[in-house]
Amino acid sequence: MQEWIIIASADRNWGIGYNNRLLVRIPEDMKFVSGKTTGKVIVMGRKTLESFPGGKPLPNRTNVVLTTNADYTVDGAIVVHGINELMEVLKAYQGEIYVFGGESIYRQLLPYCTRAFITRINAEFTADSFLPCLDELDGWKLVKKGEWQKSKTGIEFRFDEYARNK
Repeated sequence: MQEWIIIASADRNWGIGYNNRLLVRIPEDMKFVSGKTTGKVIVMGRKTLESFPGGKPLPNRTNVVLTTNADYTVDGAIVVHGINELMEVLKAYQGEIYVFGGESIYRQLLPYCTRAFITRINAEFTADSFLPCLDELDGWKLVKKGEWQKSKTGIEFRFDEYARNK
């Protein structure tokens, strides 16, 4: 059985990125994300993949890139060009499938997701991409609200978990 899960970091305004980059890098968040997704399937858009170090897929995961660019290829990742093709390719996988971003991928795959791990950042940044505000979406509920922590970088953050009624 598959479970689709959003994983993201978002500021107070649900901003997730600016100019195809994360708003801020929080080492504790990177460790959290790595712990959740290692050995799992992650689905992302082309721009998200290209924002990774060296533009390379993350190690020890099945990286799936959803892009409308028909000519796009990348070593170490599965490239698909639409939701139907994505679903066909992922039929072979069981367990957790993490939706990794960016904004258009989150919006397209939100209907398939039943959980979300959101690292909330207690700050506001200039952002040009946003996650839908799960607090205001029908069927989504905050089920675990983390404690505010201060990152090594000085940024205040917490780990929240949301669930969607099926």
